[in-house]
Amino acid sequence: MSISAERKQALIKEYAAKDGDTGSAEVQIAIQTERINNLTEHFKGHVKDIHSRRGLLMLVSKRRRLLDYLAGKDKARYEAVIKRLGIRK
Repeated sequence: MSISAERKQALIKEYAAKDGDTGSAEVQIAIQTERINNLTEHFKGHVKDIHSRRGLLMLVSKRRRLLDYLAGKDKARYEAVIKRLGIRK
């Protein structure tokens, strides 16, 4: 359900604006999206896992807040990140 350290580093490298960038909104949104996708796959086999579902809802809310922040700061970066990640909106 969590992502491996190698996958996380790959996401950071792919979405970072510059070297050492681990906290930008794009990187955080990419990591959240990866975790959400992993949990979504988990629920296909574990339908009654209610406790993990709460965690999924919290991740979705956190990603939504980050996306709202990014949309308010820079609309072009927001549109680029949702298109790149395949998030529908």
